[in-house]
Amino acid sequence: MLGALQLAFIDSVNLLLIGVIVAVGIAARQHYAKTTALLIAGDWCGVAGLALLMLVIFDGLGPVVQRFVEGPVFGVLLIATGVLTAVLAMRGGDNASLTQRIMRPLATPGPATVLTGVVLGLIQSATSVPFYGGLALLSAAGIDAQVRYATIPLYATVALSLPTLTALAVGWVRAKPGSAAARGFAWARAHPEPVTAGATWAVAVLLVVLGVTHMM
Repeated sequence: MLGALQLAFIDSVNLLLIGVIVAVGIAARQHYAKTTALLIAGDWCGVAGLALLMLVIFDGLGPVVQRFVEGPVFGVLLIATGVLTAVLAMRGGDNASLTQRIMRPLATPGPATVLTGVVLGLIQSATSVPFYGGLALLSAAGIDAQVRYATIPLYATVALSLPTLTALAVGWVRAKPGSAAARGFAWARAHPEPVTAGATWAVAVLLVVLGVTHMM
């Protein structure tokens, strides 16, 4: 189960959601806490809902998933995903334009904020190899079904750990604009490309390490 949570943590490096949270912190004069709480809650529901569905599917496949995660192909897939992520890091770029479009329904906290979070959570999960890999490991972990399904809330929480920490950090910066953390955020805002590249490289390295470890 530890391997599943490790992949969930890698999935938490969600640069789009983190960028949206930072943008809300900059733009929202009021209601920052409520907006980010609703956004993250919606995202959590999206991640948890898809995780539950995928675990049901993987459990239904049974021996197929077991052979997959115990064989070398699983490790190769993690390494290949890490290499592809490294290529994306070298190409550069950021999510600034997409972030601005997502900000429109977040002007006032409400149902649209939650719905935006749900959509982001579904997109985050549906396009993430670590997300599927972690659930495959959880399905093949050999633990009781009740324990597996009870782990889904924890899995979703770990998958949102870094965005949640970012929201707390932005809240701190808003309260303490003269702090060292505020200066760090100001530097990151002024240098988005190296920050994005650094986070992407970190994901790439972690995936390769996990893939190599799996194959040893």
